[in-house]
Amino acid sequence: QVQLVESGGGLVQPGGSLRLSCAASGSIFSINAMNWYRQAPGKERELVAGFTGALSSGFKTNYADSVKGRFTISGDIAKRTMYLQMNGLKPEDTAVYHCNIRAMGREYWGQGTQVTVSS
Repeated sequence: QVQLVESGGGLVQPGGSLRLSCAASGSIFSINAMNWYRQAPGKERELVAGFTGALSSGFKTNYADSVKGRFTISGDIAKRTMYLQMNGLKPEDTAVYHCNIRAMGREYWGQGTQVTVSS
């Protein structure tokens, strides 16, 4: 059984920073993608940042245009944890952020963590 748990969300002022974490448990093989998504009320779920490829051959990173230069995705294999460093936060970044892993022919999601950017 695979479980993903996000943490690190909260309330921050515009221009502030947060680091989100996604901790994975269970046995995971054949990873095709590791992503951060976000969704705000009334809006479609948006791919914010992600890795695509394979652990054995390397991954490529990609970012939504709206967060390029501000957000950085990273991971720690030993800790089985993925991160999203968010700098220069804007009110438009307010959303529930979910981590996502595509592996073993399936898709796994965390429960989400709320990020609110407001003065």
